[in-house]
Amino acid sequence: MPAAPLTPDTLQALRAATPGTRTTVHLNHAGASLPSAATLDAIQAHLRREAEQGPMEAGVAARALTGKARDLAARLLNAQTDEIALTGGNSPGWGSAFAALGPWRDGDRILVGRHEWGGNLAAMRLATRGVDVSIETIPSDDSGCVDPAALQAMLDARVRLVALTWLPANGGLINPAAAVGRVTRAAGVPYYLDAAQAVGQLPVDVTEVGCDVLSGAGRKALRGPRGTGLLYVRRDFLAQLTPAFVDTYSAPLDADGEPRLRADAGRFESAEASVALRCGQANALQEALDIGLDTIRAQVDATAQALRTELAAIPGIEVLDQGRELSGLVSFNLAGQEATAVQQALAAQGIVIGSNGVPYTPLDMNARGLTQIARASVSYLTHPDEIDRLVQALRTLAGQRR
Repeated sequence: MPAAPLTPDTLQALRAATPGTRTTVHLNHAGASLPSAATLDAIQAHLRREAEQGPMEAGVAARALTGKARDLAARLLNAQTDEIALTGGNSPGWGSAFAALGPWRDGDRILVGRHEWGGNLAAMRLATRGVDVSIETIPSDDSGCVDPAALQAMLDARVRLVALTWLPANGGLINPAAAVGRVTRAAGVPYYLDAAQAVGQLPVDVTEVGCDVLSGAGRKALRGPRGTGLLYVRRDFLAQLTPAFVDTYSAPLDADGEPRLRADAGRFESAEASVALRCGQANALQEALDIGLDTIRAQVDATAQALRTELAAIPGIEVLDQGRELSGLVSFNLAGQEATAVQQALAAQGIVIGSNGVPYTPLDMNARGLTQIARASVSYLTHPDEIDRLVQALRTLAGQRR
């Protein structure tokens, strides 16, 4: 039985515990969400410990909290704790795991979804510069999603990586991550999943998805602090990865002065992490688990679908979301206005949305002939009154256009 959305009383309580809901209509949760007061308190409490005890001594005292963050992240993903690394964000986690694949050789192939994040593509192209490596796009089906059957037909012995962005940054499409995982697992091809927008918004089970590596961000749906993220590396895949950078935490020297890589995903962590941010990350993870990811998904889906319906009824607005199953990212354009201009006009009214250009999702944007999109991304915190304010403001902008 599908989970029910939040009750109005629960929604109000969550908003009351989130200071930012009192000062802005925040509809850019896919960029960075609003942290709770408790998450802020966890960060500030550790900074006070650093000031009073000394940062190194306070870090020792907080080890239980940082360990808790790993345990909670493992619960969130249905992984083992030793398969989790705490990172500085989605891109640092994904990038370090990609770099750990080692040198590329002439003839190697990388297969990507059409919606791949621009930063991931940049890392691929830089790493393979000067080598005859092809980065090829997996065809999409008629809904816009990556087509697992088309992927199956592309596989051969030269494919060293399949990379997929689960929820693209430029719209509400949700790619069939588990179906892709079944194809890659059967073929024995490494599968990297960028779950920056998925973690904290959807229930995620890495055993069901079948990925070898999954990266997530703390600042988005999880409502954690910026500068935090998580990285899942499947235990049986870890031995294939040698980090490009190590330190005394990830590869301490042994008695012979030789570096010994950690035997867990901690080989992708650094001794220089912010303990205060990890304390906040632990609190944000606990909050998501306490609410329940099924409930979060139901709430976000109901709110986003209502917003799409409202936007589609405004003359001059085109809702641009593709896919069969949709996320809390709602993309649209207003005829005759640049997305950045719409964003700025709304910001002047205290309504925060995002906008994306070609560099963020270049393959998909170019394939669809898009140069910019406006993006309103909702959270389980989003109140119906906030949707009403956005819709009314866009109606006014659309009327001014005429």
